[in-house]
Amino acid sequence: MKKVYLDNAATTPIRQEVIDEMVQVMQSEYGNPSSTHSIGRSAKAVIETSRKTIAKYLHCNAQEIVFTSNATEATNWILRSAVKDFGVKRIITSRVEHHATLYTVLALQEEFSVEVDYVNVSHEGILDYKQLEELLSDETKTIVSLMHVNNETGVINDIQRIGTLAHQNKALFHCDTVQSIGKIELDLQQLPIDFLVASAHKFHGPKGVGFAFVRRNLVLQPMLFGGEQEKGWRAGTESVHQIAGMAKGLELSFENLTEEQKGITELKSYCVTKLQEAFPEVKINGANTFYNILNVLLPFAAEKTAMILFNLDMKGIAVSRGSACQSGSIKPSHVLAEMLTEEELKKPSLRISFSHYNTKEDIDYFVEVLKEI
Repeated sequence: MKKVYLDNAATTPIRQEVIDEMVQVMQSEYGNPSSTHSIGRSAKAVIETSRKTIAKYLHCNAQEIVFTSNATEATNWILRSAVKDFGVKRIITSRVEHHATLYTVLALQEEFSVEVDYVNVSHEGILDYKQLEELLSDETKTIVSLMHVNNETGVINDIQRIGTLAHQNKALFHCDTVQSIGKIELDLQQLPIDFLVASAHKFHGPKGVGFAFVRRNLVLQPMLFGGEQEKGWRAGTESVHQIAGMAKGLELSFENLTEEQKGITELKSYCVTKLQEAFPEVKINGANTFYNILNVLLPFAAEKTAMILFNLDMKGIAVSRGSACQSGSIKPSHVLAEMLTEEELKKPSLRISFSHYNTKEDIDYFVEVLKEI
């Protein structure tokens, strides 16, 4: 059976070069990076070289990069530390954030009685920047937590504008850049971001490793207590091969960025055209969307909704109805619930997300199978 993977916003296939890099590190750099002998120092050098590689592509200082297991961990740590250690009394976010942010915010609200304000989004998923500005005019000690690219719709937030507004009002800015890191140039010397989080498996790296950017002079308290790894912020022996794989994945993403951006953009446009030809009433969910994510509302009967992913999967096609983190849920997407009418929510919406491994033949097959459904 033909296999078509169109769920790259959930995770990406690991590049062969990344696998080769990780295998080589596992075979040769087996020392504990905290050991003082040469074998340990060699493993430590791999970690620090990886840190410098990541920092180079993000235009920041290597010491501002902190390795974590994933972006969820980093978000939990940053928001919790902001409340506990920086005296933050209010969090400004939106209801279309990833649950890593939303559930952390709710937990902090319950535990510390922190005030929470949600910025509204339009039916196209666009943030209400005027409301954000009004919320920030309050002098309460605040952190703004808003993502760069929405993981379900691909709607792009103006993080330059958000960060500028936050800093003009003496607020901190935490940004979930999971969907954009490795797929677009980000200059952290220019962007007014205090904290940024990313996961390697979104840019063709391994699962189980990610990083946080923590702006210099912002001193967080440890997320884990124990050894002195990661400046004492995250105790525990580092996963050297995964860190090396992450750095290699990011390096390759940037080396191929222009070519892959162009190819994926053309593929998304081709997919939109083919869907519109097959289903003239198809609707794209969200405006100003990122080049590798397409979320569409299909003009199908509501009773098709429950089984559409199953039917596509039976034909070897992997897409999703929303975030993979809640794919087992029968509830409608919390993101689309903010954007669509009740009637629209009953119909099937699909998130189609592309990588450079996809082809026009993949799209043709996907649309043909949709026609059969």
